[in-house]
Amino acid sequence: MTRTLSTKIKACVFDAYGTLFDVNAAAREEQAALGVKWAAVSETWRLKQLQYSWLRSLQERHADFWQVTGDALDFALESAGIDDADLRDRLMALYLKLSAYPDTKPMLERLKAGGIKCAILSNGSPDMLSAAVENAGIGSLLDGVLSIEEVGIYKPAPEVYQLAVDRLGVSPSEISFQSSNGWDAYAAKAFGFQVIWCNRFGQPPERMPGTPDTEITTLADLPAMIGVA
Repeated sequence: MTRTLSTKIKACVFDAYGTLFDVNAAAREEQAALGVKWAAVSETWRLKQLQYSWLRSLQERHADFWQVTGDALDFALESAGIDDADLRDRLMALYLKLSAYPDTKPMLERLKAGGIKCAILSNGSPDMLSAAVENAGIGSLLDGVLSIEEVGIYKPAPEVYQLAVDRLGVSPSEISFQSSNGWDAYAAKAFGFQVIWCNRFGQPPERMPGTPDTEITTLADLPAMIGVA
């Protein structure tokens, strides 16, 4: 599933967590405290974070992503038999400073130089996203940092993807959407974006509507795929 996109792209929109920012970075930083459980804690933390966002949307009981992230961490730590309030606080603080993947900033610089609008579209709360963008030093390369808080429902609700259309002023077919989360990539394609699935983790194809247009394993390959040198 590797090809260039069919329509001229005017804007690139990116998922944040797992796509631009490494969601395992916080737990990895606390390996000394978490020991051999760090990877399992990180995996459960991420899984419950996503599950809680979907369940809250279905129940129409919205809470922002900071609360969801904290609730998910509490579940992960208890599941691992860890009761350490200071460690919990450190992990939450580290989540505001997740490291960007090495391919993130160089890729954005190439797109910006090529005249492509760039934006983040994320489940993250505005404060979380602002902290991550600042920590990564990529704010000047972005034309927008869009949070689902503007519509009060999480991805993959179509209202979230519509945010990018409305704020960037381009049609869905002129947007290339990038996510490392397969469910997000498929949902964005079903909405009407052109989609490049950055399949960093070698996930199998999803069994849901909206097969992405193409697939890459690193964002370093993105500029060439949309015609940017």
